Amino acid sequence: MANAFHYLQCCNIRWFCCVLVAMNIDQALKDLGPVEAGPLVDAVLGLDDDAWLLNINRQNDYEVHKQTQSVVMIFCDGPPEDLAVSKEAGWDLLADAAIPVMHDLIGRFYPPGGTIIRAMAAKLLSGGRINPHFDSHPTFRASHRIHVPITTNNRVRFTIDGKPCRLAPGNAYEINNQKTHSVINSGKDDRITFIFDYMPPDFVAGR
Repeated sequence: MANAFHYLQCCNIRWFCCVLVAMNIDQALKDLGPVEAGPLVDAVLGLDDDAWLLNINRQNDYEVHKQTQSVVMIFCDGPPEDLAVSKEAGWDLLADAAIPVMHDLIGRFYPPGGTIIRAMAAKLLSGGRINPHFDSHPTFRASHRIHVPITTNNRVRFTIDGKPCRLAPGNAYEINNQKTHSVINSGKDDRITFIFDYMPPDFVAGR
C-alpha cells in the first residue's frame, strides 16, 4: 500500500484532479472490527499540549469544531478539480505509528492504489460538543471516512442519522458523514479519535 503515500514522500504538495461520484455507504456506521493500533494510541496519548495547538485551521474554519483540537498529518484544500494534498505539522509526530494502521485497514477493506486525503488525531474536550451537521465538501462524497477511537468515556454520546452509537477503542469504523451526525462529551475526560479519509483509485485521476 506504499502507493497511497508515495506522492507525499516525494514532495510536500501534490496537485491532482478527482472525478467525483457520490459515495454513500449503505449504512450510517460500518464496524470494521478489531485493529492493531497500540503504537498509534501510544503516540497520540504521548503528544504534549502544544502539539494540539499547532494547527487550528479546522477550528477557525468550521464552527462545529470550535470545541475540538486536532493534530493534522495530511489535509487537502481547494476545489475538487484542482485539489492540493499536503503534509502538515502532525506528520512528523504521528506518521510512523499511523501509516501501518491506515495501510492495514485500506488493505483489508478498500481497493488499493487510491489516495489518503486527510489524516488527523481529533480531540473533543471534556464538556464539549460537535453540533449536528453533515460534511458538505465534495471530496467527502468521493472518499471513505474511517475512525480509529483512541479514548472515550461512558458519557460520550455520538449520534449519526438519529441513532446513538458507541465507538470502542480497539476497533475501527467507517462513518457515513453524508448523514447528520453529532457528538457530546459530558465526561471528565477528553474523547480522542484518529480519523482519515481514503479516496479510492476510481475517484482519482491525473496524479
